[in-house]
Amino acid sequence: MSTPAPQSFDTPDLLLVGSVRHKRLRPARNAFSYGVYTLRLPLRARAERLAQGTLRNSRWFSTNRFGLLSFYDSDHGTAGQTPLEWIESILHASGIHDATGEIFLHTFPRVLGYVFNPVSFWFCERADGTFRAVVCVVNNTFGERHCYLLDPGSGLLNGVPLTATKVFHVSPFCKVQGHYTFRFMFASPKRGKPMRSLARIDYDDGEGPLLLTSIAGSTRPLDARNVLRVFFGYPLMTFGVIVKIHWQALKLFFKRVPFQSKPTPPAANVSHERAELPIR
Repeated sequence: MSTPAPQSFDTPDLLLVGSVRHKRLRPARNAFSYGVYTLRLPLRARAERLAQGTLRNSRWFSTNRFGLLSFYDSDHGTAGQTPLEWIESILHASGIHDATGEIFLHTFPRVLGYVFNPVSFWFCERADGTFRAVVCVVNNTFGERHCYLLDPGSGLLNGVPLTATKVFHVSPFCKVQGHYTFRFMFASPKRGKPMRSLARIDYDDGEGPLLLTSIAGSTRPLDARNVLRVFFGYPLMTFGVIVKIHWQALKLFFKRVPFQSKPTPPAANVSHERAELPIR
């Protein structure tokens, strides 16, 4: 009996260009939307290119060194591990060993060396290309991080609502209670049109729906032309992310939304959520 050939990964790095939307429903309504772009990086394909010596830094986008846009391993995971090694350790510690297909990381790049990622998404596939798990890594402005590991229990992800109990402090205007509902939708490229993606995160506290948020984008090649287009089209985007977070907080303060003190972060760094809500 012959040994099957090892799986090869050749998916390219991409940009996702779109918008973030956020709506607060109570006690004071507040909504905003602004343009953003993120990276869509296939971690196994990048690991193969690194091993083969073909993972190149370009003039405008670089890995682990300063650039107009850049991606640093140290921004994702822990010291001494690559992002791929780190996400595999998270999956294996939670009993997930069949996410051997591609793992796509959706995250903000560094812009002129600076980045703040409120949330990054790690889409983990099986060898046959079906989805196995999604890891949502949430960062707050206090330098803390928590991982919500969403385990749908099937290869279905498109539009399927997945819930996670809120255990991590993000905003001083929300209590650490209730739950998130995540929905991820992907539209495959057709007739020359790019792939489109949408991630929705809705938050319910003890009184019902409170926040409706989403990040959407369509893919573009991560090449010099598109890097320059997004860099000049969205000037100093990652600096703007942190400025806008504090500006929206100031607006909520003047609207007299109750302020919540920061609680002690959860002892566990990962919440493994296996439950799946019925589609509705």
